[in-house]
Amino acid sequence: MTEWFHETLYPSVRQSLRIDRIIHQSKTEFQDVLIFENEFLGRVLVLDDVVQTTEADEFYYHEMLSHVPIVGHGAVRSVLIVGGGDGGMLEEVLKHPVDKVVLVDIDGEVVDICRQHLPSVCGNAFSDPRSELVIGDGKEFVASTELRFDLIIVDSTDPIGPGEALFRRPFYQACHDILNVGGVIATQNGVPFFQAEEVTQTHRHLRSIFTHSGFFASPVPMYVGGHMAFGWASDHTNLSGIDEATIRSRLQSRSLETRYYNSGVHVASFALPTCVQDLLA
Repeated sequence: MTEWFHETLYPSVRQSLRIDRIIHQSKTEFQDVLIFENEFLGRVLVLDDVVQTTEADEFYYHEMLSHVPIVGHGAVRSVLIVGGGDGGMLEEVLKHPVDKVVLVDIDGEVVDICRQHLPSVCGNAFSDPRSELVIGDGKEFVASTELRFDLIIVDSTDPIGPGEALFRRPFYQACHDILNVGGVIATQNGVPFFQAEEVTQTHRHLRSIFTHSGFFASPVPMYVGGHMAFGWASDHTNLSGIDEATIRSRLQSRSLETRYYNSGVHVASFALPTCVQDLLA
C-alpha cells in the first residue's frame, strides 16, 4: 500500500507527497522531525507536519534569502543566521568572502539529524572555520549578544511553536540594535496568498524601526500558494534601489555558483504584484 505525507498547514488546503522510504522519524524537545525520500523531490525535511525543504528545490529559497541581501549590501563580512538548522542557508552565505557566520538554532537535535541525513543541503558548511554554531534561543541570543553584524538572516519556521517570537516587534528591534552601520536584516515571511497577515504585520514592525524596508519575492516550488515573500530592512542601505548593472558588477568580482539566483532575478524580485503591494498599504 502506498504511503503518503499530507501537509495541512492551511485548514482548507493540503498537499500530499508520496513517501517512498522513511529516512528518519523522531520527536525532539521542541518539535516532531520526519525525513523521507520521494522519487522526484529526493529527501524531504518535515518539522511539525510542515515541509521545510527538499533536496530538489532547496536552492530557490536558500539562494534568494542569502544572495539578495549580501550582494545588495555589497560588503558583508559578518553574518548572523537565526534558525536554519538544515544548514542550507549557511552553505550559501559561505560562498561569499565573509569573515564570520554565526548560526543560532534552538534545536540541536535537528542540526545533527540534518547533518547526518541531508548532506546535499548543508554540504560542509558546519565544518567551515568561518562558521560558528550556537544552540539556543535566537530571540535571547539577539537580545544579549555583544557581537555586531553586517547582515542578519532570519531563516525561521512559520510563526507557530519555536518560531513565533521571531515575528514580533521586540525581536526586530533587538536585531536593529546589533547591526553595524549599513547593516541589513532579511526575513522569511511565508506565502502572501495564504499568509497575508504575516506579511502585513512584519511590514508594520520593520517600517516602524528601520529607515528603509520592503519585500522581495521568489517562487519556492514546495511552498504551496505561489511566490514567497522575504522581508528586508536597513537604516542606511536601500536594497530595492540598486540597479542591475551594479548587481552584475558586484557578481563579476566573485565566483558565485547558483542555480536560480542571478543579477536579473535579483532586480526583478523587488517587483511586487499589486495584491502584495496592497498588503503593505
